[in-house]
Amino acid sequence: MHVEIVDVGPRDGLQNEEKALSPETRAELCDKLAGASVTRVEAVSFVNPKRVPRMAGAEEVVSSIKRRPGTSYAGLVLNEKGYERAIESGVDEVRYAFPVTETFAKRNQNTTVQDATDLAGRLVERARLDGVRVSITLIVAFGCPFEGRVDPKTVLNLARRLGEARPDEIVLADTIGVGVPSQVKELVGGVFGSGVTIGCHFHNTRNTGFANSVAAIEAGATVLDAAVGGTGGCPFAPQAAKKVGNVATEDLVYLLHGMGHETGMDLEALIEVAVWLAEQLGKELPGQVYKAGNFEPVAG
Repeated sequence: MHVEIVDVGPRDGLQNEEKALSPETRAELCDKLAGASVTRVEAVSFVNPKRVPRMAGAEEVVSSIKRRPGTSYAGLVLNEKGYERAIESGVDEVRYAFPVTETFAKRNQNTTVQDATDLAGRLVERARLDGVRVSITLIVAFGCPFEGRVDPKTVLNLARRLGEARPDEIVLADTIGVGVPSQVKELVGGVFGSGVTIGCHFHNTRNTGFANSVAAIEAGATVLDAAVGGTGGCPFAPQAAKKVGNVATEDLVYLLHGMGHETGMDLEALIEVAVWLAEQLGKELPGQVYKAGNFEPVAG
């Protein structure tokens, strides 16, 4: 089975790091990922730099990328203004962060779930006219830092409503890393068959990210987000912001390849990117494979 991996390292991986990387360095990270045969890179987020300083200079990042044929470059947006900035910058894909709970909607992007639902429909329609790919990511779908447990029925109802707009993809995001495989199977299974590609975005905060990734694939998801080196953390989620971040791309590729899945990615090159990123950030990253090295597993 082919699994498409979206590397969100340049965006979600760096947005809460202590050390800020320049737009030129962030563009270089995108270039290195494309050189490792990553076909989709979440390069930037078009948010207020006062709220997320590490993401300042999004347009400069996009303009500095040495575009590689076969790689799509995406921008995350929270609102219509962000969408317009993304389109003007020339991204190939817009990824809209849709808040599942009212409190997170207010804290993260000063909106309501209903207004976010209406906006999602408008953005999909605009993206069709603008000729760009559009994904909707349901953030805090597995648990909210403010409201706690999220009823799966709430998530599935929202996913169905959003699916009616016919985005290219719906992504279920475990923003604070609280999900477990049984929960993943319930949510992915509930969205499966809607006619929309299903993706998942897992954080490894409580060491469940890789188990959740396998469960997602088994339940019908065909796209997984990951960040090279395992960097990441949500600035607006208490108890998650400074913890272990995203599932590490190279670790996930190692796991999937060992299970007999295909990703099209160059694992050795990804390891080199993780080593380089650790040097840029001046610290050891959470990923394991870049430190342990590759090994030829037996696919079962």
